[in-house]
Amino acid sequence: MSMTLEACSDLSRCAAFAPTTPNIPISFSTAATITFNHRPIAYCTRSLSLSVSAENNNKKKMIVRAVIANADGSVSDSSDEEEGLTYKDSGVDIDAGTEVVGRIKKMAPGIGGFGGLFPHGDSYLVAGTDGVGTKLMLAFETGIHHTIGIDLVAMSVNDIVTSGAKPLFFLDYFATGHLDVDVAEKVIKGIIEGCKLSDCVLLGGETAEMPGLYKEGEYDLSGCAVGIVKKESVINGENIVVGDVLIGLPSSGVHSNGFSLVRRVLAQSGLSLKDQLPGGDVTIAEALMAPTVIYVKQVLDLVSKGGVKGIAHITGGGFTDNIPRVFPEGLGALIYKDSWEVPAVFKWLQEAGKIKDSEMRRTFNMGIGMVLVVSPETASRILESRSETEKAYRIGEVISGKGDLQVL
Repeated sequence: MSMTLEACSDLSRCAAFAPTTPNIPISFSTAATITFNHRPIAYCTRSLSLSVSAENNNKKKMIVRAVIANADGSVSDSSDEEEGLTYKDSGVDIDAGTEVVGRIKKMAPGIGGFGGLFPHGDSYLVAGTDGVGTKLMLAFETGIHHTIGIDLVAMSVNDIVTSGAKPLFFLDYFATGHLDVDVAEKVIKGIIEGCKLSDCVLLGGETAEMPGLYKEGEYDLSGCAVGIVKKESVINGENIVVGDVLIGLPSSGVHSNGFSLVRRVLAQSGLSLKDQLPGGDVTIAEALMAPTVIYVKQVLDLVSKGGVKGIAHITGGGFTDNIPRVFPEGLGALIYKDSWEVPAVFKWLQEAGKIKDSEMRRTFNMGIGMVLVVSPETASRILESRSETEKAYRIGEVISGKGDLQVL
């Protein structure tokens, strides 16, 4: 099976799950251009680091800045904060992920953006591939299969739209030990719904029945989306300057990242998926299985009106790693922490798991699933024209200089 550029970039996001502790360099990526014989052929990454300070309860804002990382990409941890649950406790090995990415980059250096760009005439084809992770395990337990296909489409199309690309088509892969036709139908219906929401076509896919490889009642999913954008219209963050504004688009909840930690919290909370979500008006199952928002139409509409300079899909790595990925060297973001309401599901996860603020920010989207970097004039236009169905929040601004992360 071939591997798209985005498959590799997903590994780069996994490598970004590094501890956000005082003055620790954290490796992640941002877009740059590869050229061959003076012709652009693809977008790649350069290694960046994020310097993070200890928590300060007297501060009411969060600062994130991106700078060039150490050449060896090393990550160390000197945290002295009180221990709570972490992604690593849940089985996600940060160091192993970093090592894999380092080895892949030696073999295929042109990787690392949210989507992979391939030149096609006066345009770029933009491709992305992904799955839905261990959220599948909750689908097995709850029997909720009709929305997991939406998650699958969302994870890929939301990545490629960050380049300003319009999704063209989607391919899916459904694998199981014993094919349950009714379950498969529900999953595929969700995929078709996700494609409709993305205004793209389900072009085809693969259904694989492999006895012995999966437990009874289990299946796995992956998918690939391909879109297109004119070369002169590519959004890559290179024109971002100090004073630009960060616009956040709300998430529906956890989306499809961090579920290894979610399941660990649920297991030790003493609650079941059928219990009501503390602080919410739905069950825990309903809150966790809410499908990932597909931002394609909303983002492309905003892009068409001009002024959008960079877009970050808030997936694995959360705010800490994904927002700085779109900045040019030496720029960062001042985040207004209280500028949007954090959904109840995140408040419950943090309290039940005794999870540190820094770990929450680098694992979950915290209620903002997509961030647009825009000019001040564009920000005013977006906020003045926002509707109840398509909300947007002014969550921060671009700043300059070497900095750190300060939180309330």
